[in-house]
Amino acid sequence: GLVVCDGYGLAHPRRFGLASHLGVLTGLPTIGVAKNPFTFTYDAPGTPRGSTSALLAGSEEVGRALRTRDGVKPVFVSAGHRVTLDHACAHTLALTPAYRLPETTRRADALCRKALREAYSV
Repeated sequence: GLVVCDGYGLAHPRRFGLASHLGVLTGLPTIGVAKNPFTFTYDAPGTPRGSTSALLAGSEEVGRALRTRDGVKPVFVSAGHRVTLDHACAHTLALTPAYRLPETTRRADALCRKALREAYSV
């Protein structure tokens, strides 16, 4: 049981993004995996898969830029609820065997696009 949100957890200006909020409401472990760094700064992680660099709010590490494929733009991982940042990165790598984004996010996006096509093709 892990909920992977397409958004942020602690890496939010108020330190309580979607992943944190959902985790507290449900009691489930949650992480946030975002496609862009929002308002935070980071140094580019190394080129190989699994490389990370700190996602910073000033001097505070609020998440990590994580390279899920060699030489591909990183994703931005943050802890949500009941999960450490190290474990959030490990789970994200496990969920990205072939593509940049976690399979959970890719499948959810595909289902939403399909539902929208069907709803507007009437």
